[in-house]
Amino acid sequence: MTKPIVIVGAGQAAASFASRYITHADRLPVLLIGEERTPPYQRPPLSKKYLSGEFQRERLWIRQSHWYGDNGIDTRFGTRITALVPEKKQVITDSGESIEYEKLILCTGSHARRLPDAAGGSLEGVLTLRGINDADRLNAYLDGKHRLLIVGGGYIGLEIAATARTLGHAVTVIEMADRILQRVASTETSDYFRALHKDHGANILEATGLARIHGENGTVRGVELDRGGYIEADAVLVGIGAAPNIELAETAGIECENGIAVDETCQTSIPGIYAAGDCTSFVRHGQRIRLESVQNAADQGDLIAQILSGKDDQYTSTPWFWSEQYDCMLQIAGLSQGYTQTVIRDNSTAGGQSVWYYQNDELIAVDAMNDTKSYAFGRRMLEMGFNPPMDQIGDETTDLKLLLQGNQKNPG
Repeated sequence: MTKPIVIVGAGQAAASFASRYITHADRLPVLLIGEERTPPYQRPPLSKKYLSGEFQRERLWIRQSHWYGDNGIDTRFGTRITALVPEKKQVITDSGESIEYEKLILCTGSHARRLPDAAGGSLEGVLTLRGINDADRLNAYLDGKHRLLIVGGGYIGLEIAATARTLGHAVTVIEMADRILQRVASTETSDYFRALHKDHGANILEATGLARIHGENGTVRGVELDRGGYIEADAVLVGIGAAPNIELAETAGIECENGIAVDETCQTSIPGIYAAGDCTSFVRHGQRIRLESVQNAADQGDLIAQILSGKDDQYTSTPWFWSEQYDCMLQIAGLSQGYTQTVIRDNSTAGGQSVWYYQNDELIAVDAMNDTKSYAFGRRMLEMGFNPPMDQIGDETTDLKLLLQGNQKNPG
């Protein structure tokens, strides 16, 4: 029998690979193995529409369960892979079964960082949010209760804060850094979202760390702050980042560097083994980075499908992200790390604002808050390598469409 392409991990990257690969003729059989018992699902709504009850479980499925079988893709949901054996081209399941593969794709994702037991991290009611079961647990803890404390003022923490406030819960966010979003955004973007959350009644405490979570009978009762003070809480949501799931790859001798290291074709250091999504690190502009985003997972899964179908292609996508908080849609294009200056562009007509990041004279990223037009044109400029003059970007009367068209007519 022809050995299959085996996919370890059943998330966005795996679903994107499957969706693209089935369109090619003369394809190998595909076996999709996932540790969760659900088919691949969308994760962004977990902190928003699923947590709020607007979405039911089935609305999260990227493809309906029957789609995989209908398209000739075998699935093993609820199965954990415990080892990779590259020299034999095998994977080993938690039941001890050996499965041979022709090609292997690792889509193992990432896991939420947790607080140590010494800080109260093992108490009942100390939660994280990465998967659908995490969202169900958070909902259960908040049912009939009202006090949520969130550790970490990044996007996941702020999204959960917005949803919880909308549901009527009392919310406090503590952030150890000097400001929320400090690692990923400018002061101006931080200021925008701090004001947004305070306008909606959330308590934002910056430059504030956690000394210890206190409990009673093994269950959370409150949080002691490192600067003094105590906040009562019914649940504590820990949003302090995520780490890539690389244990299988490392043990198998695959090169890892802040993730499973892949080349421009998403192949690992062992030929015939590929990786995609949150678990990977890749080189962009001379630096090895790791991205946790739907776009990155989908594009890498799509690229591997192209490669394994015989096409010569490389990963060159412009990163993009989004976040929904209350009535604000934040859309981000590019990566702002390393910026030297920012330009604020107001959009009074739409009631929005955008922050344009420059590294010297080079445009590297755009944050657009309720300003889809700035996001769309900013993303297009980044894809083209066009660096619009800062004074024109900062002028609200500048027509971004004409500015872009002018560059297209006069490239260089």
